[in-house]
Amino acid sequence: MKENQKITTDRTPKSSTLYPHPFSGAYWKDAAAELKDTRMLVFAALMIALRLAMKLIAIPLAPGLKINTAFIANAIGAMVFGPVMAALCAVVTDILGYLMNPEGVYFVPFVLTEVAGSMIFALFLYRTKVTPVRVMLSRFCICFFVNVALQTPIMIWYYSLYMDGAPYVLTIPGIVKNLFMFPIESVVLTLILSAIIPITSRLRLTYGSSGGKDRLKFTKKQAALLAVLFVVGAASVFGYLNYHYNTTSLSASYSSEERTAQNHHMQDILLSQTDEYSDTVTVTIVESAKEKFLGKDITYTAAVYTVDEGAANDLEQFWSYSKSPASKDENLTRTATFTAVVDKQTGAVLSFGIEPEA
Repeated sequence: MKENQKITTDRTPKSSTLYPHPFSGAYWKDAAAELKDTRMLVFAALMIALRLAMKLIAIPLAPGLKINTAFIANAIGAMVFGPVMAALCAVVTDILGYLMNPEGVYFVPFVLTEVAGSMIFALFLYRTKVTPVRVMLSRFCICFFVNVALQTPIMIWYYSLYMDGAPYVLTIPGIVKNLFMFPIESVVLTLILSAIIPITSRLRLTYGSSGGKDRLKFTKKQAALLAVLFVVGAASVFGYLNYHYNTTSLSASYSSEERTAQNHHMQDILLSQTDEYSDTVTVTIVESAKEKFLGKDITYTAAVYTVDEGAANDLEQFWSYSKSPASKDENLTRTATFTAVVDKQTGAVLSFGIEPEA
């Protein structure tokens, strides 16, 4: 699959040959030649700027689950100017990204993930007839080989050096999220490139059929595969949401003011549901607040503490406590734990149960 026509850029003849695979010297010679093309250098600068801007933009799908849109600019750029310039752009993007948002220590090995992702896009999409299967495979290889196989050990290395331990608890959810996101990101990227390729072809940034009439064409099987990926992605997000809501406590993200308000709320529920503590100085501390996915209620678990006489006149110091500080305060004695199911809309207590401490 080759086109032997030549185009002229900056007075230098430039090949527009298409290659069935990147395993040839001519492919890499053409990729290196893009560094001498002024139009490609300008386009690369634009893609770097767009990629940096899109790193700040994410499409939220669920709590803790979002589409980071920078990979779209990365794919478009790699498709246009190939693996050599894509690798250089990845290094520049990584350095500028850190300088613009310098969080933590700049860890050089992370640039390998940027370079690998850019080159994979280029190897699948540059100087070839782009098909939906190539787009999907490129995104799968990045999700699995780069985001999981390469980035995970680098993350563990980074945390072991600078964060006092490897974050196995953090890396496992990251692996799961990448595998969940692959179907949706593949669908998004395929649809976007199907709209972008005719434009890049007309501008002679990518090459294919004569006349700049390239299209990302879908066979029935490819369209069916895209639909299946979308269904799998939607099911993955639904499953993740169900898992997230069943295992994540809302109280983990409470601010000090919100925690104080919720602790007071639990105290009101306790006193409204039982008379056992009406003559005792107590404080209640929210230990978990779980909301079912698509549910209409929140299940609270709260600890009941009696306050020692010496601190009974200064209760305000206790109301902002979470589970750990309360359990360590010598002025508090845990006497019971209760569970209350509360309607989110009305605040009505749907069920209540309390167990004294043994």
